[in-house]
Amino acid sequence: MANGDVLVGLDVSDDAAVYRINEDLAIVATVDFFTPIVDDPYSFGAIAAANSLSDIYAMGGRPILALNVAALSDKVPLDVSAEILRGGAEKAREAGILIAGGHTVRDEEPKYGLVALGAIDPARLTRKGGAIPGDRLLLSKPLGAGVVTTGLMRDTAEPSEVEAATASMMRLNAAAAEVAQAVGSSAVTDITGYGLLGHASEMSQRGEVGFSIRYGDLPWLPGAERLGATMTFPGGAYDNRRHFGSLVEFDESLEDWQQILCFSPETSGGLLMAVRASRADDALGAAAEAGVDLADIGEVVAAPGIRVL
Repeated sequence: MANGDVLVGLDVSDDAAVYRINEDLAIVATVDFFTPIVDDPYSFGAIAAANSLSDIYAMGGRPILALNVAALSDKVPLDVSAEILRGGAEKAREAGILIAGGHTVRDEEPKYGLVALGAIDPARLTRKGGAIPGDRLLLSKPLGAGVVTTGLMRDTAEPSEVEAATASMMRLNAAAAEVAQAVGSSAVTDITGYGLLGHASEMSQRGEVGFSIRYGDLPWLPGAERLGATMTFPGGAYDNRRHFGSLVEFDESLEDWQQILCFSPETSGGLLMAVRASRADDALGAAAEAGVDLADIGEVVAAPGIRVL
């Protein structure tokens, strides 16, 4: 049944659902959870919480409340499960909110995440669509978390590489979202399971525009390209290429592993924002002052599709 107060729902998929309360207030709602991707249970809980909250930030919202969603195994020691929940609770506290409850079930493999709620002025809502030709494409957080965590599972990632990827995944997108709001970004999304090119394709299709992305300007986590060159990819990288590959054209100089690397799934990745060219330098300056990694990786063009140069 149609409801005019549902500003974002199933009809046009975006990073979260949005329901208008009144002219000045809307609620942003999302849920996300997954299995462990790092060995340390506290870090896993914090990463899962940061990832869940990321959709709120991508929509321009301010988190206000969260609920736990957890599947816990009887085979896992109680102190390990407690550390997962503590990691999530402390990351929520860092975001300025409480976890006010939740639901758990028993399962053989642990899973954890949050139902996250946020608040926003409907006039300040940022969506995937809206980019226009001439906009610059800015990306917060380096890429390659999925490759590094796959290397961790295969025992081919260096401890320093895993440490850097874990720190990146645990980092909230709050400051990056503030930059996006401050410069009036025309479109924003967060980079997660579909990888850079999957989420970029969604943005370009929503806006009925194309993206020109410079591979040489893409920021990578330590070890990401080294592991990519050895074809250390999660299965989702190949799924993403099959699903979105027809929308992407690569420069012939880019090797196969470099192309797959651009499709590799991310966990708790950064925000990809389209910013008016006249405000891009303002965004980069504000990000530097806030200690936010922000890379200028390309521009929006009129011709549809994604081109990686």
